[in-house]
Amino acid sequence: MSPADRTSPDSDSRQVAVTFDDLPAISVANGDLVARRRTTLGLLAALDVHRIPAVGFVNESMLLQQGVLDASQVALLDQWLDAGHELGNHTFSHLDLHRVPVEAYEADAARGDEVMRELLQRRGRTPRYFRHPYLHTGLDLATKHRVEGFLAQRGYRVAPVTIYTEDWMFSAAYDWALFQRRRDLARRVVRAYHAYLDHTVAYYESLSVQLFGRAIRQILLLHANRLNAVEFGAVAEGLAARGYAFVRLEQALLDPVYGSPDRYVRNHGVSWLLRWAVSRGLPERSLKRKPPIPAFVRIEAQTPWMVLTRSRIGRWRETLYARVKKPWIARLRGVR
Repeated sequence: MSPADRTSPDSDSRQVAVTFDDLPAISVANGDLVARRRTTLGLLAALDVHRIPAVGFVNESMLLQQGVLDASQVALLDQWLDAGHELGNHTFSHLDLHRVPVEAYEADAARGDEVMRELLQRRGRTPRYFRHPYLHTGLDLATKHRVEGFLAQRGYRVAPVTIYTEDWMFSAAYDWALFQRRRDLARRVVRAYHAYLDHTVAYYESLSVQLFGRAIRQILLLHANRLNAVEFGAVAEGLAARGYAFVRLEQALLDPVYGSPDRYVRNHGVSWLLRWAVSRGLPERSLKRKPPIPAFVRIEAQTPWMVLTRSRIGRWRETLYARVKKPWIARLRGVR
């Protein structure tokens, strides 16, 4: 067991830092200013009620309208700062480091804080945290270290994630359900979302104990979307019921575990707990599997056209079976 496993001042407590990606807001069905403002206000209201400090990671390309900076979109970021929260860099256009040249990625990261840096400087602050889109940090150690060095030169620390959720898939299913006015489906997605989060948090708790022998200070990744704007209050209550206190990201990063070696260079974006496990030589297949996303959520997260097409194909197959294959099987059995 390493020093990080033994030397935590709060080894018996549960603490979590809350972060949101894709500010100002993300939606597969409705991305206009009114919708983004509603999402922003919903998230900020829930954070205020539960007195939770948060970091929002910004994609500044979403601040543009027809290539021109939109002051109304920038005002949404001001609201986060006015509420006492922090902003971080999530690249300008959400580039994937695993799919573009490293030079293009670094340029996009550098462009990703032009507006945010000015907003922070007005308040006597500078941006401190960077988060890789898709949690893709490089397919080899040379690229990984190069980008980390580039970010450090610009004053950034990479913001890790220990509780990694795929809330974006539930959000897409929720958005499309509301877009199609399928309220019952939207409520079903919400119920599945809360059950999934509860099981996912429990999974990462068990993994932290497996690796470090204690509860670590966790870092939660969610997205600035409509689902969380409506449901984050309940998410916060669920975390509090599990014994979590909410702390700032810099407090969470004081936990010695965040100094653990990270040599993870595979294609998938995963929790830092899994990165540390792999860096210790533990194969991913040896670890307990993360709770799955319900099949209906995966289906409904696609566009309504794709869902409709699949349902039509399903009905066509049923008709084909009833009219052709089933009688043919019956005749064949009769011959035998």
